[in-house]
Amino acid sequence: MEFSLGAQAFLALLPILLAGVLLVGFRIPAKWAMPAVYIVAVAVAVAVWQMEWVRVAAASIQGLFLTFDLLFIIFGALLLLNTLERSGGVSAIRRSFHAISDDRRVQIVLLGWLFGSFIEGASGFGTPAAVCAPLMVAMGFPAAAAVMIGMMIQSTAVTFGAVGTPVLVGVAGGVGGEAFEAQMALAGLGMREFLELVTARVVVLHAIAGTLMPTFMVVMTTRFFGERKSWTEGLSIFPFALLAGLSFTVPYTLTGIFLGPEFPSLLGAPVGIIIMTLAARKGFLVPGDRWDFPETSTWSEDWVSGMEVEEDGIVEGRPISTVNAWSPYLILAVLLVLSRLPQLPIGAWLRFPEVHWDAILGTDITAISTPFYLPGFMLVLAVGATYFLHRMSRPALKRAVADSSRVLLGAGFVLVFTVPMVRVYINSGVNGAGFLSMPIAMAEWVATNVGQVWPFFAPVTGALGAFIAGSNTVSNLMFSAFQYGVAERLMVSGIMIVALQAVGAAAGNMIAIHNVVAASATVGLLGKEGATLRKTILPTIYYLAVIGILGLVAVHLLGVVDPLMTVGGG
Repeated sequence: MEFSLGAQAFLALLPILLAGVLLVGFRIPAKWAMPAVYIVAVAVAVAVWQMEWVRVAAASIQGLFLTFDLLFIIFGALLLLNTLERSGGVSAIRRSFHAISDDRRVQIVLLGWLFGSFIEGASGFGTPAAVCAPLMVAMGFPAAAAVMIGMMIQSTAVTFGAVGTPVLVGVAGGVGGEAFEAQMALAGLGMREFLELVTARVVVLHAIAGTLMPTFMVVMTTRFFGERKSWTEGLSIFPFALLAGLSFTVPYTLTGIFLGPEFPSLLGAPVGIIIMTLAARKGFLVPGDRWDFPETSTWSEDWVSGMEVEEDGIVEGRPISTVNAWSPYLILAVLLVLSRLPQLPIGAWLRFPEVHWDAILGTDITAISTPFYLPGFMLVLAVGATYFLHRMSRPALKRAVADSSRVLLGAGFVLVFTVPMVRVYINSGVNGAGFLSMPIAMAEWVATNVGQVWPFFAPVTGALGAFIAGSNTVSNLMFSAFQYGVAERLMVSGIMIVALQAVGAAAGNMIAIHNVVAASATVGLLGKEGATLRKTILPTIYYLAVIGILGLVAVHLLGVVDPLMTVGGG
């Protein structure tokens, strides 16, 4: 049966549309929706693309290898967070922020923008809102304000969340494939070099748009939760908030360009915390007036969760000093830097023990995992250090492991279907119908019908993926090959278009339904997600508009190119 390019593009898009309808339209949990989406993707691949069943199985196995890598990172991130909660580290961090300033605008900058960005860099996967929202409620913020700020945290830092997972797993797993790797080899690039080029563009885009995010956090809080409902009360602290934006985005950009995707959020945020803590203590750029929320008796019912957050409710150890509370994250950063520096042999040693499956089921599809080189292993080492440094009891550590494992089981079940679905998409280029692969068929249709304005819409597509899947990583997995294919057919920089995808997917996290639900659950505000989304759509529109314009400027005015274009790529 013959299918036009438009029909091919629609059929390729069908599983993604189904995901949107089930998750957003019918609010079906991902644990039920994603298995159905995987089945539909396989059905389209076999019935329309005429993929052999053995190739579908091999692609799915390749996806399971990637799933293991992703779950190991998630587990390590959750385990470190839960260990610090059990040891008293999180409570110590909370008290340290409360002691710096009693001006709520300063607290938003320090706790929301900077500490939240650091938690994103270390943990990712929605943890900034899960950590920061309860902290803010415990410090006297309305629950609704805490959730709104928690969602806005998940923007600039997200592309490099969980030590760079959206790039290291999302982009790498999304564009990877035999044809792409052969094209990179002709250009003299490996996957690591490709990811570093993407990272260098992403940090610049994020820095331009993200520097104003702390200002957005403050003015939206004063506008929606202040006694006067005033934008200007927030703008009065603009110089301080602007410095906070720069204190993060400048080191963030430099580390992304020179060190790679693991480090921008993880190292940029601590630099910002140090700078802005000193500025706040000295009163530098802090306005003379002090801003606070109105009296709690006047708060709207929509602001209040009804959940009382106990400051030390789950702490089982002795009091922890602020320096000791931060030490596990410092250890994590040192371990990552030492293992990623090419001048040292540590990275090669850690990559040596590998699990691989060549020619899976007799196909040309291969899979490989290097578990000791993954950030997840570094996170587990940091947990071990925390156990000794904080003098934890074994039962407390066991409970942290149990809590992390429970969350992992839910995420694991969803990813077991989501990532293999993406790999079926990518490996569908070898088929009996003679069609282009499913992502490239969509790309061909878009390039034909949208044309040279695509750089403006590339980040919107990334945001759509994050909105549906609740994850920058999953959005990159779903759309990176599609985005690169569009760039290839438009003969523009594929690296820039993939970077726009990654940045847009980060912005989409601010309106990701899964993240809003998770953040609301941490402060007992379930059922009011719509009110949060109506607010966070404002910074999302700002972010996507700025990034889209920058994309057009980079591609059509500056004429940005990349090495792959010299060998016939995008």
